[in-house]
This record gives sequence, structure tokens and C-alpha cells, in this order.
Amino acid sequence: MAEAAVTTRSAPPPYGIIYNWDGAPHGYSEYPQSVEQFLDKTYAPIEDTQVGALCWCMGIHEATWPSEKLDMVGASVGRRYDSVRSMRHAESIRAFFERGDDLYGALVARGRELGVQVLASVRMNDNHFWDLRPTDLPTATRLDLTALRKEHPEWLLGLEQAPEWCSTSWNVAVPEVREHILQLVTEACHQAEWDGVELDWQRHAFHLPDDDAYRLRYTLTDLMRAIRDATDRIAAERGRPFHLAVRVAATFESCRRIGYDVEAWVRERLCDIVVTGGNSGTDPGAEVERFVELCKPNGVSFYSGFDTDGRQQARRLRPHREWRVDWFRGLAHDCLDRGADGIYVFNWHGHRDTQRPLLTTMGSRQTLRGQDKVYTSLHRSVSRTGTRVDAERDDRICGEIPVDLHRTLTDAGPTFHVTVSDDVTAGGVDLKGAELQIEIAHLSTRHEVKVALDGIPLGPAHRRDAAAEDPEDPADVSENIWLTWPLEKSRVKRGVHEVSVQLVERDPRLAVALRIEQVEICLKYHR
Repeated sequence: MAEAAVTTRSAPPPYGIIYNWDGAPHGYSEYPQSVEQFLDKTYAPIEDTQVGALCWCMGIHEATWPSEKLDMVGASVGRRYDSVRSMRHAESIRAFFERGDDLYGALVARGRELGVQVLASVRMNDNHFWDLRPTDLPTATRLDLTALRKEHPEWLLGLEQAPEWCSTSWNVAVPEVREHILQLVTEACHQAEWDGVELDWQRHAFHLPDDDAYRLRYTLTDLMRAIRDATDRIAAERGRPFHLAVRVAATFESCRRIGYDVEAWVRERLCDIVVTGGNSGTDPGAEVERFVELCKPNGVSFYSGFDTDGRQQARRLRPHREWRVDWFRGLAHDCLDRGADGIYVFNWHGHRDTQRPLLTTMGSRQTLRGQDKVYTSLHRSVSRTGTRVDAERDDRICGEIPVDLHRTLTDAGPTFHVTVSDDVTAGGVDLKGAELQIEIAHLSTRHEVKVALDGIPLGPAHRRDAAAEDPEDPADVSENIWLTWPLEKSRVKRGVHEVSVQLVERDPRLAVALRIEQVEICLKYHR
């Protein structure tokens, strides 16, 4: 590696929030989309927010630029599409270049005007044709299903080495696959005066044969080194840093299972930014302190990543759209409080106002102070049906809920942990109220449970049913009941709180077990 290249490396500036646009705005206008329409759609959610960096997806498998070595978007289907949406997307991209527009140069320039750095983003092994199997490929027609993948089934993970839904994913241990990905990344990096590139390893996180991923992790590191060499050359040519970000799993155990040698990547300075994220939805279980401890001494920034909130869906006592704002604010405050440099969001599609309550507050602890929040026990949801079985297998691996509530020999039940990072006793904040809420499935009037907070028993709960509080529901009762307790300030001090639940008496009429679905502490402030 040239010494000149290494000297151009430096820590990226603080971004507050990194926003990953996965290319959707190409389909948000009628064909042919103009550059101004494209820029307006792209920057609408970002302008006048705390977003300091934009990651722009440069396609999935086909190039979103004219390439001599790679198929351009639309080639996989011979430019005959199965929907108007996909036609608009692919053909609008092609039209930019046919007209001679500097698409990505304009993207970067608008970012400069707004004070937003712009990074190209490349999905390292996306598999959106998860309903196909390797034997289906010769006759299959699908956008992004390139001829290269069809011609080389031996380069894929296959049914014996991966979950069925991702059996058509690249096996990155194959040298030719790494050469192909390197070509894709390198070309993407040369399409504009980007501030850097993001390698999105988590979309999707199946790269190596299941039983060999840890042992073969050196092959992913090999590709990381090759890409770092390429970006160092770009930085040396430009005389300024070209930052490299990686998106990996939220825990070190998951990283090991998948094949990410994050410790080597950071210590060798193969990256400048580490972002954590789930393979399927938000993973709130990020080991923030461990990542910070690894990254900070090596001059690498760490960002906690949030995806969609679909895995957290429940029939709560208020609309989910309201609850999710408080939940993400709680997550953001917790991650920043534990040392993260900022927040990263993925798949947050929207227009100017869709995510604005969050994108204008969750980039710093100061703007989150005095905002309503929800703190929860870690929820693990693993689908056992559908086309993407095992997609969540490496997400939320230390999830505490949902869990069945069984009788025990020692009269002790499960314990749940809820971290509250707000200092509700600090000056300048006015807490209106705090409440512990526990959702229990299959709870009848004959069941009896005892609940303790931090070892101190709570009194009788207020039983609430979401059906009874839903004006659109004619029923007064449903399968799940919420038990709630108002809490004094002293009971929700900053720190980790333990909530224990004990089954005292079962309803003999029911064969199904009680199940603890959600454990949450909600904070409401005067405004």
C-alpha cells in the first residue's frame, strides 16, 4: 500500500445521523424522471434535519451507470419489465445517461449545498430473488438476476450451505466472486466525487457456507483489504480522504457467525466507520460499549443502525405510528448515551414530513432531552414460515421476549431488563409521568401473576385491553391483556431496570401457556 494513500486517511466528521437511501426515488416520478425531480425527491426527507451524511445505493447486482464490464440495470430482463414501477426505476436511470446528465455529480453537488456528505453505497450480497433456487436460475427472468449468476451456479451458496431462501446468494469464498464484487465497488466509487463508500454487508447477511463462515472469515477480510487499497488510491489521487463505512451485525457473536472479522477490519484500519444493523429489521441489541471500545482507539467512528420497526409490531394501547417515534427516540438516546458517535437509518422511505419528528431530534442527546420515550426489553422475532425462514437468525440473539410463563420449582420466573438512559431527575426536564407496561397473551381473569421492579414487588396492576380502547373495535376483550403500573421518578432512574414476572396460579381451563409479549417503560414529559 502506498504511503501517500495511507496519509490521506482521517476520521470522518461527526454526521449526527447517516441516512441510507436505497435508490427508491428513481421510481417516485413518472418516466423519464428529470434531474431536478430526482434531487427534490432524494433530499426532501433530509433537508433541514440532523442528517449529516447520505448513503446512496448504487444498484444491487447490475450497474446503475454505463459499464464496459458489468451489465447495466435493465439488461437482466432485456429491458422488458414485469411492472410499471420497475420500468420507471430502471429506464429513468438509463435515460439520465442517454441525455448526458451528470446524475451522481448532481447528487453530490446538492449534498454539498445542504452541508451533507454523500457516500456511494453498495450491497455486498443482496438477494431479492429469495423465492428462486439454484435449479430455477437457467429459465428464470428477474430484474438484477444477471447472466453471470445464471452461468455460474457453482459460485452460489446452494441449498446445502445456506438457508433455502438465500441459496442463490454469492459464496464470497469463491475468488471469482470477490473479483466481481471488487469490480462493482470500484466502478461505483468512480462515478462521482463521493465523500466515500459504504459496504453494506447486512443486505443480506449470508456470504459464506453455514458451517464454515467463521473459518472462512479471512476471505471477507481479503475483499475488504482489496477494496481499501482501491479507495486509498482514489484518496491519493484526489488529495483528500475517501471514507469507507461498513454495515455489520449488532453483536460480536453474530459477526463471528456470519464471517465478519470486525476486530481485524478496525485494527488494520480497513474502514473509517462501523455501523451496526439487523439483517431483517432493527436490532436494538447492539453491543455499543464493545464497538466503541474497539473503534475509538483506532480512530474509527461507530454508528448504531436502525432499520424498520416491523418486528416490534403489537396491538398496543395507542397507535403504532405514535409509539414508534418514542421507541426510536429511546433507542437513539440510549445508543448515544453509551458512546455511539451517531445514528444510522436504513429503509426509512418517505417524503419531507414522514420521518421529520425523528430526523430533527435523534441526532444528539441534547435535542432528545425532555422528549417522550419508550424503553423496552429486547424483542426477538424469528419467522418459521414464509419465503425468508431464518432471515432473522443472527438478529436480536439475546432477545428476552416473547417468552412463555411456566410454573417453576422455586417460585421464580423470568427476569427482563429495560435500560432507561434519561436522567428524569435532572434540572430543566419536567417528567409528566412514567409507566411500566407488560403485555401478556392468553391472560384470563383466573390467572394470577406477581411482578417486581428491581426486586421490589409491585402492587395490583391496572388491566387494560386494547380492544376496549379501540373505537373501531366492537369488542371489549381480546386475547392479550396489558398490565400497567404508574411509576414514581425514583423508580425510573437512569440505568438498567429488572422486571421479574412470576406465575402464581394458572387458569385450569386453558391448555395454552401464558406468554410475556412486551415489557416496556414509557416516559412522558410536560412540554
